[in-house]
Amino acid sequence: MYLGIKEPPRSRYIQHSEGQKKVTTLPNQFSLCTLVNRLEVITMIYFPPLRRLLLPATIFLAVVIFYRSSFGISSSFPSFVLHPPSPPPEGIRIPVSDIVPEPLPVANTTANHIPPESKFFYDLYQGSNDSNSTKSYSKPIDNPALHILWQCPIQPNRYTNHVRISAIVRNITQIPPEPLKPERRIFWNPTIISLPYWAENQYLVVSRIVTDGNHQENVICEANICHVRSGQAAKAGEKPCTEDDLKLLGPAGGMRCASTPISLNVPPTPAEQCFGKFQSYVDVPGFHDPRIFWSGKGEPLMMVNTQSRYACFGLWMIDLRSLLPPLQNLLASSPAHPSLGPLRSYPTLTELTRNPPSTRSNIEKNWLPFFTENGESYIHYDLSHPTNTSIRGRTFAKLLGNGFTTTNLTDPLESPCLIDEDDKAADPVKKGGTWHQATNSLRLILCNRTDPRCKASDENTVFFAVIHRKFPNYLDLPLRYERYFMVWSATPPFGLLGISKHPILMANETASGWTESQNWDDDPVADVATVAESKHLVRDFLRNTTIPTTSNSSSSPKATSQEFHGGKPYWAYFTYTVSIAYAWGRTGIDGAEVKDEVGDKNVGYLDDEVVLGIGIDDVGQGFARTRAGELVGCLRACGGRA
Repeated sequence: MYLGIKEPPRSRYIQHSEGQKKVTTLPNQFSLCTLVNRLEVITMIYFPPLRRLLLPATIFLAVVIFYRSSFGISSSFPSFVLHPPSPPPEGIRIPVSDIVPEPLPVANTTANHIPPESKFFYDLYQGSNDSNSTKSYSKPIDNPALHILWQCPIQPNRYTNHVRISAIVRNITQIPPEPLKPERRIFWNPTIISLPYWAENQYLVVSRIVTDGNHQENVICEANICHVRSGQAAKAGEKPCTEDDLKLLGPAGGMRCASTPISLNVPPTPAEQCFGKFQSYVDVPGFHDPRIFWSGKGEPLMMVNTQSRYACFGLWMIDLRSLLPPLQNLLASSPAHPSLGPLRSYPTLTELTRNPPSTRSNIEKNWLPFFTENGESYIHYDLSHPTNTSIRGRTFAKLLGNGFTTTNLTDPLESPCLIDEDDKAADPVKKGGTWHQATNSLRLILCNRTDPRCKASDENTVFFAVIHRKFPNYLDLPLRYERYFMVWSATPPFGLLGISKHPILMANETASGWTESQNWDDDPVADVATVAESKHLVRDFLRNTTIPTTSNSSSSPKATSQEFHGGKPYWAYFTYTVSIAYAWGRTGIDGAEVKDEVGDKNVGYLDDEVVLGIGIDDVGQGFARTRAGELVGCLRACGGRA
């Protein structure tokens, strides 16, 4: 017999006093009463094995319930039935009315997050709470491991005060070999990183596109450098420039995309508050001022400037693998360490914050990330005090995750290092400059990779980055950006060590505000032929007059910009630095190729080469490649801890 299934009519006999009477019952659905009645009848005939245990089980359950409700039982015995947990000991029971709220050590304006370790808070008289962070050298000048930073092998220009190094600015083109269609767009603001040694190409380049101002657009491509010389000047793995390369890049060669650039599509973000002159920015789609770099963990990150959830414009971070899926496959295919690649700290677009909120600006830009040896991340916000420009201080914080940060971690005993000596100069072109952060940072060990005695230590490991001094013209528009290098310690409290004594120019750069003869008063001894030709190219291209084929040749007829290598000669006049990265193809002892993993892309040595991404007059792009040691020399030592 089955519940819910109809049965055929059945007959049964009922005994009455008058005798037996046959009654026919119709089939119906089982109700509880019907079930009980039928069980009584069935159990009189047959008792199945499982149902035979029903009565003993019921009795046992009743005994257990009675026992647990009437007698105490040790908590070590397993529970047979659900029951409330034992109350906590009296010692930790605190009435809610007695709880006094205490302020968190970190001013968090969005959501609760883990506060930083106590070592990141500073005592005004004793410095950092981290016993290992304060070195025995209170002044950078006293540290013998830093002596290389104070040496000045090149004298500055007597007119402009610039130091000119031997590297030249060379062009970048986004036109790949065998392009599918003519390229009419103009690219600028290149930011560059080198790819791992097992990659098919050498570099990743992200560039902005010059638009009508109603939208922002950025593209990315893999690129390679071609060379025009032979012997030791050519890097291992680099190919000589073809005739087509030279037509696009100019006689010095340069960097060229290996395939058609791909647009970077980053989700739009809302602007919380854009008022007054900034109100029109709300409706401009797209991001601007991208910076790409390797994190200390080997993540390819991009920081962009776009509309903010807290103000008008802010800084956001995203892993490039989320925008360029083939990059994930590349990082997961290391020949030495196959894996899934580094974990992603920023799988989606994440806004970086600044605490407390009173230190935030309506327009945030040019923040500078740096990464310690153990992979921790920091953001360097300001070179000067955010509210009082007469105080030359610093502000930086540690990233805690999801874009949240600590409060300012700058050592309060650190002496100011930025100075404005030029404001006292007689030359009016040198007055009115303001300091700005410019690029990402790199970690540097102050000895040569090729030296077997070179060992990294806390004393000889530093961070460095490019900072700009911006000078306006009489219309208050940018006249020039002067390139300086800032160096600070790679261990807490990350004290500022030094800043370039003189602004730095590449061999074929010129500084706005001075005449041609004043700019070229300091011809470097190295690479005279290249510099001499570059000077003529600058003069003749700008004046659109005659173009000599060599530095001492006779003049040729007037040439248009199209005839002159498509309007892309290798000169640089109004320039600014966008990014720095260690170059592809580093070599070690005996010239052996260094097979570094992505986690090592952010650290190098004095004899490692650095690639600088350089913008040219907001309508062009180039790069320079030189040794790290040439960039961080001739610094002015900071005062250290007072």
